[in-house]
Amino acid sequence: QVQLVESGGGLVHPGGSLKLSCSISGTLLEHYGIGWFHQAPGKERVGLAAIDPSDGSTYSSASVRDRVTISIDSTKTTVYFQMDHAEPEDTGRYYCATGYNPALRLWEEMYTVWGQGTQVTVSS
Repeated sequence: QVQLVESGGGLVHPGGSLKLSCSISGTLLEHYGIGWFHQAPGKERVGLAAIDPSDGSTYSSASVRDRVTISIDSTKTTVYFQMDHAEPEDTGRYYCATGYNPALRLWEEMYTVWGQGTQVTVSS
């Protein structure tokens, strides 16, 4: 059973970068992607970026594509998510999740295992 744990949340100043980690325990099968999602206060959860550890391919939402980077370490046990030029609207809880997703989409229903999330506040 795969488990995911997010870390790296906290206070980020506007214009700064938020850097999050998703630690993976257990074995991911081929084409089980890792996605990052954001839930702002009072809003629905939105997919931001995903990576397929099988081949390193990535995908990000057009709304944040110019600000985000997603990567995975060489041991394939940690996925990193970085968002630059942080804005107050980026405040909220960030989740990583995994599921069978060969096309690497950001549809929530494709992700079956979720972490607890990590809280990020963008404020001066």
